Amino acid sequence: MTSTVRRPGRVAKLPPRERILDAAEELFQSEGIRRVGVQAIAERAETTKMAIYRHFDTKDALVAEWLRIVAADYQAAFDRVEAEHPGRPREQILGLARFIAEGLPVLSHRGCPFINSLAELPDRSHPARQVIEEHKARQTRRLVGMCAAAGLADPEQVAAQITFVLEGAQVSTQNGSIDRAGERLMAIVEGILDQ
Repeated sequence: MTSTVRRPGRVAKLPPRERILDAAEELFQSEGIRRVGVQAIAERAETTKMAIYRHFDTKDALVAEWLRIVAADYQAAFDRVEAEHPGRPREQILGLARFIAEGLPVLSHRGCPFINSLAELPDRSHPARQVIEEHKARQTRRLVGMCAAAGLADPEQVAAQITFVLEGAQVSTQNGSIDRAGERLMAIVEGILDQ
């Protein structure tokens, strides 16, 4: 396995469950879900496999919990833009696009955790895949609501277009095919909203 950057002193200060989640996040992001074993997570978390299984019944349950945390971060972005731009849905939508655009440089190394996880989890009954699908459905509903509040003619279609652009920008950043992806992402979303 490829070594990842350690965060000295952080692991020792966290309670066991958080150390495990922190280690799992670091390893899943840098190595992928399938390549990372429970032993590697235990070593990174400075704990034992037994301790991991005390907190998580299976590795799949740990993966699902990690993705719930990632999903909560994205939902918090929706909450933030709604709070920052109350009653201004167009600005809320642009705020979401900006959130993705500003996060693109981080994605250039390993990519979007949801897209990567979907690629590694083809079984739709996998608990982590269900977390992703529920998160994406919730995210789409919220975006459709913003588009409707903005008075756009076909909110579902506009939300689909914006989603394709946001997710496409993430993949394009990861594979290095498009330069200035964040800047271009913002221009495209603005163009969609101005139609």
